[in-house]
Amino acid sequence: MTIEAMASPRALGASSLWSRLMSGKVGPVLVIVLAIIAIWYFSAVLLNTQFQEDIYKRGNIEWSTGQLISDTLSQERPVLPAPHQVIIELYNTTVLKKITSKRSLVYHSWVTLSTTLLGFGIGTVLGILLAVGIVHNNSLEKSLMPWIISSQTIPILAIAPMIIVVLNAIGIQGILPKAFIATYLSFFPITVGIVKGLRSPEVIHLDLMRTYNASNWDMFWKLRWPSSVPYLFTGMKVAIATSLVGAIVGELPTGAVEGLGARLLAGSYYGQTVQIWSALIAAALLAAALVSIVGLTNKIVLKRMGMAQ
Repeated sequence: MTIEAMASPRALGASSLWSRLMSGKVGPVLVIVLAIIAIWYFSAVLLNTQFQEDIYKRGNIEWSTGQLISDTLSQERPVLPAPHQVIIELYNTTVLKKITSKRSLVYHSWVTLSTTLLGFGIGTVLGILLAVGIVHNNSLEKSLMPWIISSQTIPILAIAPMIIVVLNAIGIQGILPKAFIATYLSFFPITVGIVKGLRSPEVIHLDLMRTYNASNWDMFWKLRWPSSVPYLFTGMKVAIATSLVGAIVGELPTGAVEGLGARLLAGSYYGQTVQIWSALIAAALLAAALVSIVGLTNKIVLKRMGMAQ
């Protein structure tokens, strides 16, 4: 058997595997990721070139294009760090650092995660209570709903310091002020989603419940609430991500020394752009994990309810 004949099945197998990947869900995502990485590298070279050329001029260094590209991608404090620099920083601050170390991204992520979950929990309960009141009381709908909507037009960066100062003045410190900022961002999608869900049952189903002489309580638990569960989880996916944003923003005006927000502040103070980007990537990965957990919980709950699609 010739070498070509032996290599042919392997090549066909690899080609078939690649075709399956590209035709499925992985293919488009992989293409987008590769495109982002390519644009990222190009942008890093472009933005870091001027500073690197200044270094060459001050040192009277002869340089070539290849050397320029290599040096722009390995600067200590670049304008835009390259992807591999961020990956190395993530590895150094997660794998090579103890979890209890103040330099560990795992430690800082846990601090932010605890604030996020507390704010998300408060926001979910608050959102559900507001939605139930709005659906069952027209006066609450007319009085509360405009304020709930208008509250989201206020920039969180403007209101966060005020929340911190007011709560500190009345003796509330620690994790709660930051959690309340996360709550401020997370309750809105929960409220809107539950209101939509509680009103989703068809009129014919509501009339059928009335013919059975069902009370408002029975109609809520046996019809309105089960119908609102898919809407609840849709709102929770948005709420958990915005809660993380609120937790990070809440760490900024407090001058916190722990949390991803603190890492962003420290990086900006000392011009450590690689540290800033590693914290941003860690926050993005944390948000993706939280949204995935909520999505998985959604599938499990709907399956147990017999509503899985």
